[in-house]
Amino acid sequence: MRILAVENMVGTDHGLVGEALQQSGIVPVVCRPYDGDALPDGHGDFDALIVFGGAQNALDDEAHPYLPSLARLMRDFGDCGKAVLGICLGSQVLARAYGGANVVGGATEFGWCAIAPTPEGMRDPLLAGLADGFRAFEWHDDTFTLPPGAVHLATGVAVANQAFRVGEAAYGFQCHFEAGTSVVEHWSTEFADAALRMDPDWLRRHPVEAALHGGPAHATGMAIAHAWIAVARRQASRLSTAMAV
Repeated sequence: MRILAVENMVGTDHGLVGEALQQSGIVPVVCRPYDGDALPDGHGDFDALIVFGGAQNALDDEAHPYLPSLARLMRDFGDCGKAVLGICLGSQVLARAYGGANVVGGATEFGWCAIAPTPEGMRDPLLAGLADGFRAFEWHDDTFTLPPGAVHLATGVAVANQAFRVGEAAYGFQCHFEAGTSVVEHWSTEFADAALRMDPDWLRRHPVEAALHGGPAHATGMAIAHAWIAVARRQASRLSTAMAV
């Protein structure tokens, strides 16, 4: 498996997705377009695509002129049936790629938030078994509308569109399911000023919240990551077989 991982800001931690890839024997090819790396012209050299989060919004083309190309690349992977995983900003760019509207501001969520799979989500391989809902870490101000034809997989109290799928295997997750306990700990110290702007009481609340929600969120996030890798393998195998016929 050759998986392309696109980072959108310095210090991106692949978190539980990175751990699951390592456990699966996969070393992703990392691309940092914010730092000048060129995005590939198409999907041909890779079996799947992961796009992580970032501080910018999905329409910030002036400051980040690669964003339209990233949206086209995500759609290129998705249209041919290869697995895509967009997290936070990545989900917003995926929504943009398929005709959803990006809503900048007014959708603030921070901390471990409750998420509920939709009936369609309960039938999807990534969220099957989570009928009672789960918590995942959130850190965002923006949201999006579902692209035409997208399958709504999970919803939240403050922000409705927490997960969706376009086509066979292009997934967007607004929540940071990849943020395990160590990642949240790191963010809370490395980006303390930004965290306090989101929640002025966060540094006091974080240990309590981590003790209550961190462990279950970590386990759920790892399960989702492994489930996506299984889908990526299935799609790669199916496409390889189709090409060989």
